[in-house]
Amino acid sequence: MSVGTLAERFGLATHVLRHWESTGLLTPARDAIGHRRYGPDELVRTAMILQAKEAGLALEEIRAMMTAADVRRRDEVLSARRAALRATIAKAQAQLELIEGALDCDHDDIVACPHFQRVISLRTGESHREPERRPT
Repeated sequence: MSVGTLAERFGLATHVLRHWESTGLLTPARDAIGHRRYGPDELVRTAMILQAKEAGLALEEIRAMMTAADVRRRDEVLSARRAALRATIAKAQAQLELIEGALDCDHDDIVACPHFQRVISLRTGESHREPERRPT
């Protein structure tokens, strides 16, 4: 199939496939006049590249993974991405807990809310202490 046909099949611009070729991710055959011809292997590789991108891998990581000479090298690439993804998830979870803690507060002054202060103390690693009472 042509570059246009493959690009259309995945909803991509043709320059994306050409870029992937320039980085070594795709290696289409050429016809007699030099036009790219993509076969079943390139179709599968394109789908794999898109899946890997959806998993958060950069093109360099995808290339390293797809061209790895052995399983260890591929596992190194994937293990590094997994660690980065877990760090991102942990950060997002902490953000969510902070927001949920604030939403659970029914105090006018969120800083004076004991529940929210517990959430903050968990985040900062400091012991929770009751707020100082202001003289009335």
